[in-house]
Amino acid sequence: MMIKKTLNSYRDSFSGLSKEVWWLALITFINRAGTMVLPFLSLYLTEDMHLSLSEVGWIMTCFGLGSLLGSYLGGKLTDKIGFYKVMFFSLLITGFSFIALQFVHTFIGFAIGIFITMTFADAFRPAMFVSLKAYSKPENQTRSLTLIRLAINLGFSFGPFLGGIIIAAISYSGLFWVDGLTCIAAIVVMRIVLKEKKINVDKSVILVEKENKITSVYKDKPYWLFLLIIFLMGFVFLQLFTTMPLFYREIHAMSEVQIGLLMSVNGFLIFLFEMPLIHYIEKKLLDRMKIITWSLGLLSMSYVVLNFTDWSGILIVGMLLITVGEMLAFPFTNNFAMNRAPSGNEGRYLALYSMAFSCAHIFSAKTGMEVIDQFGFTTNWFLMGGLGLLAVVLMIWLRKILDLERNPTIVE
Repeated sequence: MMIKKTLNSYRDSFSGLSKEVWWLALITFINRAGTMVLPFLSLYLTEDMHLSLSEVGWIMTCFGLGSLLGSYLGGKLTDKIGFYKVMFFSLLITGFSFIALQFVHTFIGFAIGIFITMTFADAFRPAMFVSLKAYSKPENQTRSLTLIRLAINLGFSFGPFLGGIIIAAISYSGLFWVDGLTCIAAIVVMRIVLKEKKINVDKSVILVEKENKITSVYKDKPYWLFLLIIFLMGFVFLQLFTTMPLFYREIHAMSEVQIGLLMSVNGFLIFLFEMPLIHYIEKKLLDRMKIITWSLGLLSMSYVVLNFTDWSGILIVGMLLITVGEMLAFPFTNNFAMNRAPSGNEGRYLALYSMAFSCAHIFSAKTGMEVIDQFGFTTNWFLMGGLGLLAVVLMIWLRKILDLERNPTIVE
């Protein structure tokens, strides 16, 4: 009986979503299943290209700079030419760029190559987020976004595991081939099953927005505080893909296959539990901003616990904490950005949301690598824990600002 109730709850959490959202999830899964380069990039650069930690940090900075530019251009182009065209050309050029990267063997060349690749790759994100406004009903947008994240994480749970096998069986170059070809495969599926659609703009909503004087993202001060929180969240979270694989190998002597398996736990757990969890939270009408606050606390703890013991089981504890934090934080922060945007400006708002992560990419890896090189992993994990707690404090402040915004009479 309990199992049947759980299965029914799981099924209900997926009900009512449009077929276009399901197709978009499939396209995203195909693309992300091939995302094998990122979890192993720091290992590839140190082992195959024999670069120093400082040089790896600079390449990761170029990765972030490309992501930043791509997110900005993706948002601008989405508002001008539409999300569909941006998604198509982003996947196409990214596919060929990843294939070409394996043939670059110099520090400067790879830094330029990863910058160009990520510029095109991350133009996809704001376009994909905006597409949910066209393909999903307003009341289903958080669940639609969660389904997309489910596809991303299911793909990511396959990616590191398969990536570890490919490295062991072939070489690191196989990762670049698979990553590039899956981008191109995603385009083929997209052209067959997903038709371009315009976003329906509700004129009454525009009038309300004008009355509330929400005219430009650059004048929306609470949103900029929110972006700072997202930057800190990304700064802490992205250590999972940059310095953490080095920690697994150097401190806990794990092989690439073992690292791939452990990192797959993150995607697999999100695939199993995120959608029902988000459905439950929406059903119970729980305070989303409070949930984001708690999730930031979990992200902070996930790094600090690594300093408590040398026992390898703590790696699983840390992975579980960061996974639960991610499940609670990402869908609701993204939904806040989407709902905060005035009609017609979704691309700009969501581009800035993506750019906050890109800025985190620029500074997170380089900072982590330098701290580890100079002071060791222990210092780096305490630093990440402290930045996570700072994000918690800022989130509490943002909640107070939003309460005053909704109830201006409180100040009187």
